[in-house]
Amino acid sequence: MSLPSHARIVVIGGGAVGCSIAYHLGKLGQKDVLVLEKSGLTHGSTWHAAGLVGQLRSKRNLTRLMQYSAQLYGRLEAETGQATEWKPVGSLRLASSEERWSELKRMATTARSFDFELHTLSPKEAQGKFPLIAPDGIVGAVFVPNDGSVEPSSLTMAYAKGARTAGVRIVENVLVTGFEVAGRRISRVLTDQGAVACEIVVVAAGIWARDVARMAGVSVPAGAVEHQYLITEKSNAIPAGLPTLRDPDRIFYLKPEPGALAVGGWEKGTPTFGASGVPFAFGRELLQPNQDRLEQFLLPAAERLPVLNELGIRTVINGPIPISPDGEPIMGLAPERDNVYVACGFTSGIAASGGAGKAMAEWIVDGEPGLDLWAFDVRRFGSHHMSAKYLAERSVDSYWRYYQIHYPIEELESARGGRRSPLYPLLKAKNAVFGSRFGWERPNWFAPAGAPAIDEPSFEGRPNWFGAVGAECRAARERAVLIDQSSFSKFEIAGPGAFAALQRLAANDLDKPAGALVYTQLCNERGGIEADLTFARLDENRFYMVTGSAFGVRDMGWIKSHLPTDGSVTVQDVTSARATINLAGPLSRQILEQVADGDVANQAFPYMTARHLHIGFAPVLALRVTYLGELGWELHLPAEYAAHVYELLWAAGRDLGLANAGYRAIDSLRLEKRYLYWGADITPDYTPFEAGLGFAVSFKKTSDFIGRAALEKAKAAGPAYKLITLLVDADVQLYGGEAIRRNGKVLGVTSSAGWGHTIGKAIAFGYVPADEAGHGDYEIEAFTRRHAARRIDGAAVDPQRKKILS
Repeated sequence: MSLPSHARIVVIGGGAVGCSIAYHLGKLGQKDVLVLEKSGLTHGSTWHAAGLVGQLRSKRNLTRLMQYSAQLYGRLEAETGQATEWKPVGSLRLASSEERWSELKRMATTARSFDFELHTLSPKEAQGKFPLIAPDGIVGAVFVPNDGSVEPSSLTMAYAKGARTAGVRIVENVLVTGFEVAGRRISRVLTDQGAVACEIVVVAAGIWARDVARMAGVSVPAGAVEHQYLITEKSNAIPAGLPTLRDPDRIFYLKPEPGALAVGGWEKGTPTFGASGVPFAFGRELLQPNQDRLEQFLLPAAERLPVLNELGIRTVINGPIPISPDGEPIMGLAPERDNVYVACGFTSGIAASGGAGKAMAEWIVDGEPGLDLWAFDVRRFGSHHMSAKYLAERSVDSYWRYYQIHYPIEELESARGGRRSPLYPLLKAKNAVFGSRFGWERPNWFAPAGAPAIDEPSFEGRPNWFGAVGAECRAARERAVLIDQSSFSKFEIAGPGAFAALQRLAANDLDKPAGALVYTQLCNERGGIEADLTFARLDENRFYMVTGSAFGVRDMGWIKSHLPTDGSVTVQDVTSARATINLAGPLSRQILEQVADGDVANQAFPYMTARHLHIGFAPVLALRVTYLGELGWELHLPAEYAAHVYELLWAAGRDLGLANAGYRAIDSLRLEKRYLYWGADITPDYTPFEAGLGFAVSFKKTSDFIGRAALEKAKAAGPAYKLITLLVDADVQLYGGEAIRRNGKVLGVTSSAGWGHTIGKAIAFGYVPADEAGHGDYEIEAFTRRHAARRIDGAAVDPQRKKILS
């Protein structure tokens, strides 16, 4: 097919993901779609992929994507006439350690909360499913009957055939060489065969995605690493009908072939590929096998499958595969451009391609993917993720960690230390144990004197930080604490159009006097929650915005996409310029008044207000707000004054029992106060009324705001779901992702959960159908065990808010 001069949507990349996007765009009636492939379809990573399809993920929506893929593979051949070799043989995952068995039991509980079919098996039952395994050391297993495998090239050709049938044009052997830009939009795609005018560009270029996106002025941390697997010689010793097999403790996976086995693994130290750019001339090629890396997973595999010792190796496949810093795909509208979408970084691209293609097509056509995909969203990354050093270190680590045990609360050790607040060395000297968030080193907890300042996580037992975090929580509730929250994303929004623009975005009313703080959600047209943040009105048309450490790119991207283009609003990111120290607790006023030169009494400085103060030599913007449920202030100040202010506060509070606290204490304290977390408790899938945040929606303001019509209808109709708060008396570790049950029926899944150190109970939030939300008694299933749970109205601590208003 010759290259057209115009196409409404241009998809760059003819692998499984790119062809799936084209197929699904065709399904949505988009006929003016062009797919450009630099060589031949599948000629990147698709053609040499193993083709395993596993569906269960840690989040409901991510599982839904994978489930859709499997369902699609079951019907695509009949629809298109192109064979896909879809084999729904099921998947078996082994646990060869007690900790792994806890991880699989948690997986099983999550599956039940999704109404997803998964069975826990004994070692003997596992051997019955896969007779070739040696059962030594197996603690348990899980079996998913609807998983399977597919032939990647055949699947891609089926997508392509379906897309062409719908009117999509696919042109091979066309190399994209650049783009023409008009403002924030791409106007033409430049190729070695001419230019194509377009309205929308989709970068689905696999291992070349980073290089193609860079030409469009878009940064994506999509890298590539080498991945190996082998195929054995055929043998009559291999029975037909075997499921796919994974033994993550031995870092290998297995896909049954006719009379043979394909065995691959996720070994440590795999090389990166194309760290400085993948050559566009690279095509349907493989790399030299590496025996040392093969042995890392093949020798353990032979212990589990003795038959491997008797089989020869027919071929070894070593090829580059895409990967991202966190091992998850990168999808969505690029923040830098108004018409460039990305779909790349798919380490498990074959399994994800069906659901990802559908979600991307809906994102492109409807402006949103139809469900919360924050875990895959390109906006979860910032500029520090884009460095070659960060991408290389984290990609190699993410690859190896693919089969490592994933604790519910854990911190990665790679690519650390890049962003440090001015208080980092001071807190490190006080035995702070740091975690990483958006590249920032943040104090998670403080180890007692003489105790090792390291994390020792657990599944069903208490982690080593449990007691220390409990002490920090008690200090916050009884005395006062200091918390370094400099990693907050912070912005100044100003200009003659600032108030009108933000008033249109915010569900709450920003028409407050200067010095007011307003907590609000930013909603989409469906009334779903796109952002959850606080504005301080500094004067008539100047606002200070504070949001979570990892949400700055996303939240500001949402805001900027709705700002006027006439220059009447300016945005300045002041995250790195300003440190934030949180002073909180019932004695915090006694500490602050010793060092501040302004009046901090309740009448002069009430809750949800902002004031400019001096503390010592430092100019401070003090926000009287809390995420802990205590009297307190966030102190925002130029970064160079942070150590000075910390030292003054510490000296003033020494005799009052002032303590340091970290983010794990924050999480426990906010659960006790029913303070919600965006990305878990609140997402674009839910409205403020379903979340119990109707108080932050103002229908009294005269101006319109995004989502108003949908929210008015939602309020009138009543919520379909309600977020409830549950307390569990049993000594159980909860993390979020547990099933909420009643009378033998699964009602929902916990959105977040943890231990309330003040009340001595486990706390969980979760959405259930509105007609099931009024009961007093429920059950929470954790690690396949059920525990009685009691619903409470409001917060577990200080429901009348007397402490924060004092």
